[in-house]
Amino acid sequence: MIFKGMLALFLVLQMAMAGPEWKVAEPDFDWSFPRDHWAHSGYRTEWWYFTGQLTSREDPGRRFGYQFTLFRIGLQPEPSRLDSRWATHSLIMGHAAISDLEGRRHLFSEVLYREVPLLGGFGAPGDPLIAWSLPPAGGEEHWELLWNGEAFDFHMSDPERGMALDLLTRPAKPLVFQGPDGYSRKGKPSSAASQYYSFTRLQTDGTLTVDGKRFQVEGRSWMDKEFGSNQLAENQVGWDWFSLQLDGGQEIMLYHLRDRGGASDFARGTWISKTGEARYLEAGDWSVEVTANWTSPATGAVYPARWKVSLEDVEYEIVPLLAGQENRSRLVLDLNYWEGAVSVLNSEGEEIGQGYVELTGYGANNRPPV
Repeated sequence: MIFKGMLALFLVLQMAMAGPEWKVAEPDFDWSFPRDHWAHSGYRTEWWYFTGQLTSREDPGRRFGYQFTLFRIGLQPEPSRLDSRWATHSLIMGHAAISDLEGRRHLFSEVLYREVPLLGGFGAPGDPLIAWSLPPAGGEEHWELLWNGEAFDFHMSDPERGMALDLLTRPAKPLVFQGPDGYSRKGKPSSAASQYYSFTRLQTDGTLTVDGKRFQVEGRSWMDKEFGSNQLAENQVGWDWFSLQLDGGQEIMLYHLRDRGGASDFARGTWISKTGEARYLEAGDWSVEVTANWTSPATGAVYPARWKVSLEDVEYEIVPLLAGQENRSRLVLDLNYWEGAVSVLNSEGEEIGQGYVELTGYGANNRPPV
């Protein structure tokens, strides 16, 4: 799951709600792959989300975390009937971040364009190009997401911030549904849900650029794909989401949505075995305790910064590899969220895995309206 930064835009998007209704997630969605790796018009939001931890081939002590996400933001359920080459029924937005773990720096870049031929768009099923957009102002190379026949390759660059990603992935494990048959509940109403699947362990190679210096890198990534139209209830303000890759070959995905008082309002999770079988977790199967906090000097938002996760009879400690991994938008007012690389420790304090954590809805007026 991922925080849709464009989400402040939905104040405007609501004006486009008259007429045909948005599609909603259904428990009996008829999945078809590879077709469903491409875009699904008619749903309000959709995203392709990648996070991972990478190591320099030349200097194994140089480590990085990264995030790359492309979003399709529906303006109206059906294509516009306006006779204009600028008319569109959706937007494309991209977020990219690099955490230089040794340099103790976090870089963030973003794009936001109409879905029109000159600015950005989404490929048709079977076309290797899944989505693309123009780069930020001053850039020359498109941001792109492609299907390589097994998994995904993607590219972004932002010369102004001296950062770039050019990564190729291949699956170390098969695709897994998050929720029975890919129906992922986010609240009590049946429509509060998304269609959701993941590649939880992608072998990743390519290049990464920080401050204009290019590194050959390798490591592991996690990919999420979600689409839906109603994922956050009126009483919910945001979510905490965990993706954990254990050294033993298992993965854990956990999320809980918070109410206006900060309490957990709805929670689910998935345990994935070494061979890829999924076991779905209810709220009572696991718990999370915040053991430290971090205050952003830029926004004043106070985020959780260390966690103790109890899953059945096992306890894990989740530790950020860098405190300041907050993404702050310059294109969408009051949009900030924490997206960071973490280590997974056992009860003896030994590192037994890695992962990523996403925290949304922290700080004043920062509720994602999805």
